Amino acid sequence: MNNSFLERLAERPLLCDGAMGTVLYSKGVAFEKSFEDLNLTNPALVAEVHRDYIKAGADIILTNTFGANRVKLGAHRLDHKVAEINEAAVSLARRVIAASFKEVLLAGSIGPLGAYLAPLGRIQPQSAYDAFKEQITALVGTGVDLLLFETFSDLLALEQAVAAARAVDPSIPIVTQVTFANDGLTPLGDSPAKVAAKLAKLQPDVIGVNCSVGPARVLHCIRALAKHLPPGTPLSAQPNAGWPQRVGERLMYPASADYFGDYVVNFVQAGVSLLGGCCGTTPDHIAKMRAVVDKPIELQTVALTESVTAPDEISIVESHLEPTSLAKKLAAGEFVTSVEIHPPKGISVAKVLAAARMLKECGVSVVNVADMPVARMRMSPWAVCHLLQSELGLETVLNFPTRGRNLLRIQGDLLAAHALNIRNLFVVMGDPTTIGDYPEAFDQYDVVSTGLIQLVKHGFNAQLDYAGKAIAQPTNFLVGAALNLRPTSVKKEISLLKKKIDCGVDFVMSQTIYDPADLIQFVEQYEAVHGKLTLPIILSILPLYNARHAEFLHNEVPGVFIPEAIRERLRKAGDEAASEEGLALATDLIRSLKDKIQGVYIMPPFGRYFLAAEILDRIS
Repeated sequence: MNNSFLERLAERPLLCDGAMGTVLYSKGVAFEKSFEDLNLTNPALVAEVHRDYIKAGADIILTNTFGANRVKLGAHRLDHKVAEINEAAVSLARRVIAASFKEVLLAGSIGPLGAYLAPLGRIQPQSAYDAFKEQITALVGTGVDLLLFETFSDLLALEQAVAAARAVDPSIPIVTQVTFANDGLTPLGDSPAKVAAKLAKLQPDVIGVNCSVGPARVLHCIRALAKHLPPGTPLSAQPNAGWPQRVGERLMYPASADYFGDYVVNFVQAGVSLLGGCCGTTPDHIAKMRAVVDKPIELQTVALTESVTAPDEISIVESHLEPTSLAKKLAAGEFVTSVEIHPPKGISVAKVLAAARMLKECGVSVVNVADMPVARMRMSPWAVCHLLQSELGLETVLNFPTRGRNLLRIQGDLLAAHALNIRNLFVVMGDPTTIGDYPEAFDQYDVVSTGLIQLVKHGFNAQLDYAGKAIAQPTNFLVGAALNLRPTSVKKEISLLKKKIDCGVDFVMSQTIYDPADLIQFVEQYEAVHGKLTLPIILSILPLYNARHAEFLHNEVPGVFIPEAIRERLRKAGDEAASEEGLALATDLIRSLKDKIQGVYIMPPFGRYFLAAEILDRIS
C-alpha cells in the first residue's frame, strides 16, 4: 500500500484534506482542549470530519494526530497516552475509509513538538528523536500509508523527525512541509535556499510548504524552494485560508473556497503534485479544489492578490557609539562594583531613586536592575534603568531574562533598550512563573541564554537580526551571563561557560557563594580543560542578615551552600550583632578573592541598600 502513494502521485496531482482543528472548533471544541484526545473521548466527531473530507473529494486524509506527541500531550497531562491516542486515530480513520468504498490513502499527521531544540530551546536532539519515534511507531504500526510532517519551522527538529521515521520503517513515504512567514523566511529566519538545502539532504519523498498565511504566500515560497531543489522534486502545498481575524468570540479565515479553487492552476504549474489546505480550510475548500483538479489544467495564471514586497535595502554601517563605562573599566582591568536594585511594585520611583543616589555617592560603578525577581509583578526594568541614567547619571545593567519572551519580542525589546541608551545586559533564563504571584502566566521562551548572547554579539552588534537581515544601525551592547560556582554537574557548567564564551559573552556574574574555595576550585577545573580563563568574573555577594536568614538560604534556596562554621558564627553573634557579622563575612570574602575576580555584585537582603553601601565603603 505504501508504494501506491508514490505511484499515484507520479500519475496526477493528489488532493489532501483540509484543516481538522478548524472544523472541530466550528463544531464547538474549545482551542484549550486537546483535539487529539477526541480520538478517544469523542471519536464520532472526528469520524464526521473525515467523512466530510472524503465526500469533498480528498484522495488523502490525515490522522487527527498533529499534536499527538509526548511534549504537546504533556501540556494536557496526556503524555502517557501517546501510543493509545495515535493508534486510535489510525483505526478510526481506517474505519471511515473502509465505509466510504473509495480508494483513499491515510497519512499520519506529525507536527512540531511545541518547543525548539537546543540551542534555541530546551529540548535536546535525542529527546526530540525519542518523542518523534514514539509517535511514529504507533502510527506506522497501526497502518498509515505515508507520514506527513507539517508546519515545521525548526529544521533541527525536522531532521530528528525524519531520522526517527527512517528508523521505524525505511520504506514508508515521507512528506516534509515547512511553514514560512510574511517576509518569505521561516519563523526562525531560514531562507527558502537554506530550507531546500537541508531538506534535500534529508531526502524525503515530497517537499513542500503548509500553513504560511494564504495561497499567494505559499505559492511564492514554493517557487522560491523549487529554484534550489533538484529538478523534478515532488512538491506539496497546503496553505491557510488567509490571515485569521477575530469576529466576536470566533476566529474567521477570509480566503473563500472559490479563491482556493482558482489557485490550483498556479500550484500545479509551479510543479506541485500534492495539494490540500491548512488552518481555516474546510470541506468546501477541498471540494472547490477537487473540481479544478479533475479538469484539464489550462495554461492560465491567476493574479496574486497578496503582494510580495521586497524589504527596504539597508546599508551596512559601523557603530560609532563609545563603549559603555562598564565596558571600558572591564577592558582596562579595573575592579568594578554593582548593586542589585528591584523596581517598585507601584508607579512611584522615589525610593528607588533615593537608594540609587546613596549608592552613587558611595562610588558604585553600576547598578543592576532586576526584571520581575522571583516572578513577582514589578515595574518594567527599562523604565527604572532609563530614570537612573537620565536623572542621576548612574550607569545601569539591565537584567534581561529570556523566559516569557518569543523571538519577536526579544528583538523588539533589545532595540528599545538600546534606544534608551541601556547598553549593558545581564542575560539570564529568568525565574519560572510557577514560583511567583501569577503561576498561570505564560512561561515559555524561544531562546536560551547562549542563543541570546549569540543573537546580540554576532547579530545585533553586527547590524543583523536573528534572520540574518540588516537592521538600520548596529547596536553596541556589552553582555554578561550567569555562572554557577557550585553546580550539580561541574562538567556541564564548564561546558556551558565555554559555550557562552564562544558565543561572545563579555563578562560573567556568579551566583552567590560563601566559601572562597568554590570559586578557586571551579576556575582550576575549567582551566584544566580549556586553558587560562581570562573572562572577567564579577562575584555575587548576598550579605547574611542574621542566623535565620542564613539557615533559610542554606536549606531552602537551590544552589546556595553556607558552611556550618559561618552559620555558627551568626548564631553566636545573636540578632543584634548578626548584621555586622554578615557584613564582616562578606567583606572578608571579597578581600580573599580580590586578585581572582574583577568586581562584585552585591544583592542587599530585604531591600536594605545601606548594607550594600557599607560593604562598598569597606572595600574601597
